[in-house]
Amino acid sequence: MLRGKTVGLRARHEDDIPTLRTELYDDVVNSSRAEGGPWRPITPGSKDPRLVVDDQEQGSVPFSVVELDGGTLVGTATLWGIDNHNRSAQIGLGLLPSARGKGYGTDVVAVLCHYGFVVRGLQRLQIETLADNAAMLRSAERNGFVREGVLRSSAWVLGEFLDEVLLGLLARDWKPDVRA
Repeated sequence: MLRGKTVGLRARHEDDIPTLRTELYDDVVNSSRAEGGPWRPITPGSKDPRLVVDDQEQGSVPFSVVELDGGTLVGTATLWGIDNHNRSAQIGLGLLPSARGKGYGTDVVAVLCHYGFVVRGLQRLQIETLADNAAMLRSAERNGFVREGVLRSSAWVLGEFLDEVLLGLLARDWKPDVRA
């Protein structure tokens, strides 16, 4: 398990899947804002790749996020779009509704940075998030990510086009113990 100050990132367990399905993916608004495509229902027991991990997939590393104090499942985290040639990847996370607003997002981003830069030896990490996602923007910037641009009207979300913010962090600029 990878450990932060308050959360740990561990392999996805089979018993995580019903909670993640119910609290993240079956929430049409949350899922529509988090996914790159339209929401669609997930059939119970399906091997949907957003939930069931394929250990052979090299371009993505999904984690379950748990509280260090007690081990309660609080969400998901992913290093995805891994480009081993350019040594870059994107990071993403989703917290269960009961875990939001507790600072876990900032800690998850910090742990993903450690994994990307130290464990994987990457040069660059990137985040793309909706411009109104204040929690993700705050978590990224507290970990040293820099806003690199705005992708105007690039995301179709529930009937409207929304802007996305592109943030980046280079290994040389990462300060692992500096979090506001």
